[in-house]
Amino acid sequence: MVQIKTPEQIAKMREAGLVVAAIHAATREVAVPGATTKDLDEAARKVIADHGAKSNFLGYGGFPATICTSVNEVVVHGIPSEDVVLKDGDIISIDAGAIVDGWHGDAAYTAFVGSGHAPELLELSRVTEASMWAGIAAMKNGNRLVDISRAIETYIRRQPKPGGGKYGIIEDYGGHGIGSEMHMDPHLLNYVSRKRGKGPKLVPGFCLAIEPMVSLGTPRTEVLEDDWTVITTDGTWSSHWEHSVALTEDGPLVLTAPDGGKAKLAELGVTAAPDPLG
Repeated sequence: MVQIKTPEQIAKMREAGLVVAAIHAATREVAVPGATTKDLDEAARKVIADHGAKSNFLGYGGFPATICTSVNEVVVHGIPSEDVVLKDGDIISIDAGAIVDGWHGDAAYTAFVGSGHAPELLELSRVTEASMWAGIAAMKNGNRLVDISRAIETYIRRQPKPGGGKYGIIEDYGGHGIGSEMHMDPHLLNYVSRKRGKGPKLVPGFCLAIEPMVSLGTPRTEVLEDDWTVITTDGTWSSHWEHSVALTEDGPLVLTAPDGGKAKLAELGVTAAPDPLG
């Protein structure tokens, strides 16, 4: 069952989304050489407390932290730790969420630690982020869920990979519905699967977390002994980008982007819906 939100509920999700955006801003400043991933988690906790919000990650299925910090070959669900010290040249994907009055926001980004990153890493993150925006642009009234999957996959497949070969679109994890819970129906693949069919039709009130995960090699993953940390099976580095998006009568509203997605969507010829918070 897909939960369809009212405009008032979407406005609450926008409030939660702006808390997530503030977490992203705070953790970007902390993600420098010498910082630990626990330092990033503490920065996120402070933002959530300052906004009077709640964490939707802490305690979720027993998860022990406020954000996920996934370094290099870790795809998702990395656990913040004082033992993980960021080094110059690392990349880290930071996944964060927040709850306001029972409504959820969830978003992720990939950051570059220090400088001197290889061109293929810069391109990996660019491609992953751009594929997310291609998926968001496909979130239109009357489209189906598979149209978002197709837009993400098509963008990635059309990008030449430095050094040759193909990018790995992670198979075991994808996007999801979001609203009164963090993870809800439907599951959103980042590629087209004939087994899944076209999926539900997109209508106003539909809310999704759109989150491509892409590696420099394999699409396959494995989970470490902590039962959370997901890594690529071949050790290649990966990127993860995510935004929570609401479909309204006036088009998509990117709930976790400070500007509601206006600038990026305009580049793709799409007009973002008005911000319900003004």
